[in-house]
Formats: sequence, C-alpha cells, structure tokens
Amino acid sequence: MNNPLSPFLDTLSRPMDIAGRVLLGLYFLIPGLTKVTGFSGTLAYMEQHGVPLALPVLLLTIPLQIGCGLALIFNRQVRTAAFVLAGMTLLINVFMHDFWNDYPGGNPQHELQNFIKNLGIFAGLLLLAARPTAERQRPQQPVA
Repeated sequence: MNNPLSPFLDTLSRPMDIAGRVLLGLYFLIPGLTKVTGFSGTLAYMEQHGVPLALPVLLLTIPLQIGCGLALIFNRQVRTAAFVLAGMTLLINVFMHDFWNDYPGGNPQHELQNFIKNLGIFAGLLLLAARPTAERQRPQQPVA
C-alpha cells in the first residue's frame, strides 16, 4: 500500500537530513566548547561520578565532541563521527547519568531523564552511522 505522505516526505528528505545532522552536531559541539570554558567544573563533576582517569578522558572528550560535532554539521565523515559519538554517548550515560547512584546534591530523577534522552540520541547516531554513504546509494550503471 502506498503511503500518501511519501511524496511530501521525499520532497523534505534533504532539508530534514540537513536539519537533523546540524542539530545533532550542535548537541555535541556546544557542550564540547562549554567543557573548555568550564573545564575545572566539568572535571570536578566527572571525579564526583567516579569517572576513571577523569583528566585524560576530559582532554579526549573535548576534541571528539567539537570535531565530530563539526563533522556532522558540515557533512564530513558523518558515519565515522556518528559512530564515535554513539560510543561516547553510551559511556557518558553509564558514568555521568548514573541515576542508580546517590550523590550529594544529586537528583536521580533528572539523571534518569538524561539517561533516557541520551538513549534517543544514541539511537539517532546509530541510524546515521548505519546509513549508506552517497557512493553506495548510487544505482549501478550497466557495463557497456
């Protein structure tokens, strides 16, 4: 059965792709930049949550968030960037949004909400990482 929305969705396919990539890219770019300006606070938060090797992890996280965020925004190496960010999102969920632990001044309900939200971000990143590249989408030309 034909979906009556298909022509409309086909027309919006490219703008939706661009908007989705840019918004996901900004989701990582902005926090990457704020980790630079709020470096000591971010490090203290990571240490409070027991992130192993918090300083090296933070020093690695910043360029990955900024670089992969920009890659999504500018449509460069999207599959690789999405795959890297998906892995990072899972690690952030386990270590930073650990709603099952109790921290002084913590809010388990807020951490649970962030945990679930990040699962949605993770799913979107997996979809980007799994989609075929433009070269693989082109139909094969018959050999003459």
